[in-house]
Amino acid sequence: MIARPNAALSQIHTQIMWSRLIAVVEEQAQTLMRTAFSTSVREAGDLSAGVFDAQGRMLAQAVTGTPGHVNSMANAVKHFLDVYPLAGMRPGDHYITNDPWLTCGHLHDLTVVSPTFLDGRPVGLFACTVHVVDIGGLGMGPDGRQVFEEGLSIPIMPLARDGAMNEDLLRIVRANVREPLQVEGDIYALAACNDEGGRRLIEMMREFEIAHLETLGETIYETSREAMLAAIRALPTGVYRNSLNMDGYDKPLTLAAAMNISDSGVHVDFAGTSPASSHGINVVLNYTLAYTAFGVKCLVAPEVPNNAGSLSTITVSAPEGCLLNVPRPFAVAARHTVGHMLPDLVFGCLEQVMPGGVPAEGASSLWNPQINGGGSIVDELPAGLDPADVPSWSSVIFHCGGAGARPDKDGLSVTAFPSGVRTIPIEATETIAPVLFRRREFREGSGGAGEFRGGLGQVIEIGGADGLPVSLLCNFERVKNPARGRRGGQPGGAGNVALLSGRPIRPKGRQTVPAGDFLRLELPGGGGHGTPHARDPETVASDVADGLVSRERAELDYGVVIAHDGTVDRAATQRLREQT
Repeated sequence: MIARPNAALSQIHTQIMWSRLIAVVEEQAQTLMRTAFSTSVREAGDLSAGVFDAQGRMLAQAVTGTPGHVNSMANAVKHFLDVYPLAGMRPGDHYITNDPWLTCGHLHDLTVVSPTFLDGRPVGLFACTVHVVDIGGLGMGPDGRQVFEEGLSIPIMPLARDGAMNEDLLRIVRANVREPLQVEGDIYALAACNDEGGRRLIEMMREFEIAHLETLGETIYETSREAMLAAIRALPTGVYRNSLNMDGYDKPLTLAAAMNISDSGVHVDFAGTSPASSHGINVVLNYTLAYTAFGVKCLVAPEVPNNAGSLSTITVSAPEGCLLNVPRPFAVAARHTVGHMLPDLVFGCLEQVMPGGVPAEGASSLWNPQINGGGSIVDELPAGLDPADVPSWSSVIFHCGGAGARPDKDGLSVTAFPSGVRTIPIEATETIAPVLFRRREFREGSGGAGEFRGGLGQVIEIGGADGLPVSLLCNFERVKNPARGRRGGQPGGAGNVALLSGRPIRPKGRQTVPAGDFLRLELPGGGGHGTPHARDPETVASDVADGLVSRERAELDYGVVIAHDGTVDRAATQRLREQT
């Protein structure tokens, strides 16, 4: 049926406003990045930003940001409204929390929610989240046994009233963190970015002459929900299962999923998952939902905007007390170590309904140790050095392994999937912290062999500058359980952690790199997709020439013989492939 001209124009007008709203929240996120103090925000983009209607439903999210933050934040605003109803808010108000069970899963993530007013009436809210470099306590490692040990907990409370910051709260924050300037600076950046989002929204509403967001918001919600349901209904209904093994902290862990696809949406049940750990790698249910929903959307309907409408079609359940649904006060500081594995787990279910259309497993979990100096390493200081002369400091580095090969492309090397954060440049880290990077390069041969090769991991060597030791909080996964290939593809290379001196070091927990020594991280690679012998020999030769695959592995894995001049020895290749 052909739409009437006025109806067609109305649809175009709505789409323009919708697109403008997405631009508004992207400007909100960019403001956060430009004003943040910590490298985790301004360099890595470990943040989220979004606009919400008066009911607390997310209408649009910024492209900049991580799924764990965005999708967790999508459920967080309603908790703020339960404590502080919109009707009681005033211009200049900002509200804050880092409660793991209400927001993004650990204390290092601060979320700020702020109302926006048009002509004295509240019309919506903006929310944003950042990962701060430090929140006190043991730091962002898995060593804690309860959340009380992991840092400062801020219940939902005012950050500012009528434009005046809550100085009592800021004093408490400064007294509890190792990097007070960076953390307080990030808090101000959170408030500033919401203010900018509100200013841009009011400009938009005046330009389009709308007095509220109810009509536009309902259209966004229903349109997104129906588009997502249409994509889900195109899949075969049924229950599809997958499991994934993890290294764990002190013993192996299993993630298990049963995905129920029906006309009403996708539900993933995690019954069969390992019980909660006694260490801080546990995940709260909100964070479990965040990365489960992201995994589903990536494959089922990537083109549908991510908002409350599309997210409403995906639900999860997990037994309370299992690794993916821990109650307070379980330790959760390193929850990303497990949570980042959920898209791979979900992909294994979807492979059964989208055969040949699902990527192989990847390194997935970030290798992002928190590095500390000063008081935490007094016992390791060189003889004759006064501890009073060594300043205390804390920094976080973000590095990643290889992504899984795609059904028609190689996997992306040293790429943070599913988190989406950017690698912090070496120069940025060395500028703000007394650390020295000795090496950072692609890890040859770490990408799983296949018709499409898995993405490569990387080799990093890092230690203290000026001959000083450093303390590390390690959260390294896929050391014993490498990424699995798909449809005949081989697994990616397993990770490895070592000190150049040969002194033992564990993949998880608090460690020390002695003065003059260096930590060597060999990050895992992604799994391959399709049988290796189906890979074009000329592509294999290019991989060898680029240092991504060795000549030996080219023969062993791909059956391709490379001549001394770097070209493919076709006769020898044919003989080798006939033998294998």
